[in-house]
Amino acid sequence: MRVTKKVPLGEDRRAAIADAAIQLVATRGLRGLTHRAVDEEAGLPPGSTSYYLRTRGALLTACVNRMLERDLARNSPPAGPPSTDRPTDPSPTPPAGPPSDAELRELLVRMVVDLARDRPYDLIARYELSLEASRQPELRDAITQGGRLLREGLADLLAALGVPDADTVAWPVAAMMDGLLYDRVAGAGTTLSAEAFESGVRQSLAALLSGLRHA
Repeated sequence: MRVTKKVPLGEDRRAAIADAAIQLVATRGLRGLTHRAVDEEAGLPPGSTSYYLRTRGALLTACVNRMLERDLARNSPPAGPPSTDRPTDPSPTPPAGPPSDAELRELLVRMVVDLARDRPYDLIARYELSLEASRQPELRDAITQGGRLLREGLADLLAALGVPDADTVAWPVAAMMDGLLYDRVAGAGTTLSAEAFESGVRQSLAALLSGLRHA
């Protein structure tokens, strides 16, 4: 029996195009990114990518926005387990309170460790695109705006951890986290075991948070 591959449509197709483009940037570099190559990578009919994203600049910006979408989806604080408080439950579970300091610190660690483990291609593509953005103002704007949104979320997390002037220090904290990520996927950190990398991330973030609280 012949199986026909389902072709995504609408927003699903836009997401498939962006995902394929990110994969190509990470594995082939920007020289390997063409509309035709994206069609092939995504398994779409020829001309699909150019229909949705007419220019190369639009294609690059779509990559940045797609990675930002994934970042925002995963960087929210833990909400705790869902309540099972129902009238028929003789011993209902009380509603979960706000996340503890330990949960918030763990979220910071996981932002680095899990991203490096689960989305290395996103990181490699991001660094490629960041360099390209130095020559393309439109792409630079997309990266700057995305970075601002991520730092605002990070500032909220730091404030919840009792870090003074969280809005200001979110930038150097983000820069340090990004440095850890870069080293993991493109530097000497690639030689570390998963355990050693996570341990280093924990030590670095613990020291940074302690210093910021007492600065």
